[in-house]
Amino acid sequence: MNRRVIVLGATGSIGTQALDLLETTDRFEIVGLAAGHDTAAFRDLARRHGCRDLAVAATLGAESAGGRGDPMVTIRHGADAAVRLVREVTADVVLNAIDGAAGLAATLAVLHSGATLALANKESLVIGGDLVEAAAAPGQIVPVDSEHSAIAQCLRAGDRREVSRLVLTASGGPFRGCSRAELAGVTPQQALRHPTWSMGSLVTVNSATMVNKGLEIIEAHYLFGTPYERIDAVVHPQSIVHSMVQFIDGATIAQVSPPDMRLPISMAFDWPHRFVDAVPALDWSQAQQWSFEPIDHEAFPAVRLAKRVGERAGTWPAVFNAANEVMVAEFLAGRIGFTAIVEGISTVLEQWSPPNAPLSVEGVFAADRWARRAAHAVVAGADAAALDGD
Repeated sequence: MNRRVIVLGATGSIGTQALDLLETTDRFEIVGLAAGHDTAAFRDLARRHGCRDLAVAATLGAESAGGRGDPMVTIRHGADAAVRLVREVTADVVLNAIDGAAGLAATLAVLHSGATLALANKESLVIGGDLVEAAAAPGQIVPVDSEHSAIAQCLRAGDRREVSRLVLTASGGPFRGCSRAELAGVTPQQALRHPTWSMGSLVTVNSATMVNKGLEIIEAHYLFGTPYERIDAVVHPQSIVHSMVQFIDGATIAQVSPPDMRLPISMAFDWPHRFVDAVPALDWSQAQQWSFEPIDHEAFPAVRLAKRVGERAGTWPAVFNAANEVMVAEFLAGRIGFTAIVEGISTVLEQWSPPNAPLSVEGVFAADRWARRAAHAVVAGADAAALDGD
């Protein structure tokens, strides 16, 4: 029997690569697609895959997708459209490739449905890690991020009780080797020139500041139940070793493959089984050199800051994530400098006073809203501490 799949974020980079992969095998049936906007590309995807259950987040100008006027097509509209799709359509695997904090509600809906969650929306775990952890059954979440997929694959080499450390690799971005003083004059155009990966602007800048690696450490903490003091990151410019697991006997197991997201995406759909020829294998007849170096925490303070935020848990990671998204947008618009991104995040965090209440989805989104307003206030030179908590 074919595995039934829903793809959330179907028109994004991860979503489109996932759908391309699914076309190479007859073992899956696409039963639901969701996108932010009802575009021609979304309608084409729906028709191509014969999918009749759809969701579109945008409501203005919404049109029928997959064939206007087709009574057999069900289209859900609105901010909660993806959540309703997950609740109303039975699936074995749901890929959550929604962008940003909006993916948390969909993640929780998938977990409550009992389907396997192929998680590409790292914000779900960053801002709502405790909530996601409480909702997930053992083994229900399979990571799509290349680093976390690599760790999951490496962990199969030994018992979890034998794990000493998790080691995430980072490309170092376009500014590897630069001092903090040299980073002060970086332009948005320079920050968007990633040496290895082709990604959206937010993730590319996050890689340049190394905020992305900080977010991935928080994600790894929740995915693998590992204390922060036993999660490290190391710079590996070639992006061939995607992450490593160190065991108590001194062995280190690494996952090695070309920098191509199709491999971790394919692993998530049928974990722990593998697709045939998901990506071209490395050519071992050719000479290769790989290098590893420690992170320069003075030039790139985001990783240590993210670890401290992760250790505080609660709504602190939500504030970190939201403040970063605003600061990156302000940097790309030319209103602040490159080093001001992490400095601004730190300022917002210093002014956050979390409410004395149990963690909830509503509380997470309230913290997210406060942090966005606070970040704008910091850029404007105002005192974020005076803002209302919601």
